[in-house]
Amino acid sequence: MITYPMVMAIAGLFLISTSSSDAVSSAPDDRGVNLHILGVAQDAGYPQAGCFKPHCMPGWVGTQPKRSAVSLGLIDHDHKTRYMFEATPNFPDQYYRLNSLAPNPDYSMAGIFLTHAHIGHYTGLMYLGREAMGADKVPVFAMPKMRNFIETSGPWSQLVVLGNIALQDLADNTPEVLGSVTVTPFLVPHRDEYSETVGYKISGPEKTALFIPDIDKWNKWDVDLIDLIKSVDYAFLDASFFADGELPGRDMSQIPHPFVVETMAALQSLSAEQRAKIWFIHMNHTNPLLWADSAERSTVQAAGFNVASEGQVFPL
Repeated sequence: MITYPMVMAIAGLFLISTSSSDAVSSAPDDRGVNLHILGVAQDAGYPQAGCFKPHCMPGWVGTQPKRSAVSLGLIDHDHKTRYMFEATPNFPDQYYRLNSLAPNPDYSMAGIFLTHAHIGHYTGLMYLGREAMGADKVPVFAMPKMRNFIETSGPWSQLVVLGNIALQDLADNTPEVLGSVTVTPFLVPHRDEYSETVGYKISGPEKTALFIPDIDKWNKWDVDLIDLIKSVDYAFLDASFFADGELPGRDMSQIPHPFVVETMAALQSLSAEQRAKIWFIHMNHTNPLLWADSAERSTVQAAGFNVASEGQVFPL
């Protein structure tokens, strides 16, 4: 088990300071296909409800920015379509930001891709319902168990009955071709109380991104992470917790996510160029990577990895 005191030793494995962040824009682009970071936090965002500890108070009083639950926006300017990955509790703000980049009615809302049935990843669907947007058949892409959960569980089933959403079937490792974009879901191990969990490979005309916001430990997955990283241009990976001991008094083995320091160690054999593809995302409110001036964030960046920020744009 890699713990907090081992962080600097792990950083010493790399001894580089390059990062691919310089190649990523925070400015809107109205050409081709672009991936937009709409949220970077764990399901409950930052600051987290009920947290009034010193690390959360700057978010409540406004001296540090709030962070939305993890979500990606995808805009295909050539086909005038837009997509969202995850429907989070911050859906209204995230949808506004996506609409400001690709406004209705010029761009159609062509789909929402869900990863699994944990609160930060699907509950934003409620804003499509009759009490809010009263949307008309917005395509929602879901795996079989996720689809069944929505169809058979209220109040989500009402979205289907009233035609606010139109569920679209996904299958493991089966590509969905959508205009200039191909989206391929793949199963990953995670707490699957109500649905399976997937990550996505998102391929545009020129580049490909990997999106894995939630997964258990990497060694529980029957996929070679290093080979997978080498096959894409960007990899947005689960960074819920930085290191063991981040939640004092709790057994973190009962919250199985790969610690950031574990992921860095697992990928230490990658070249600097390959490491620069990694963007840590889905950070818990306790994760010091949320703080731009934290020593932990500096350690990650010095090792050649990146931390995702809301507003970043990645060309595909």
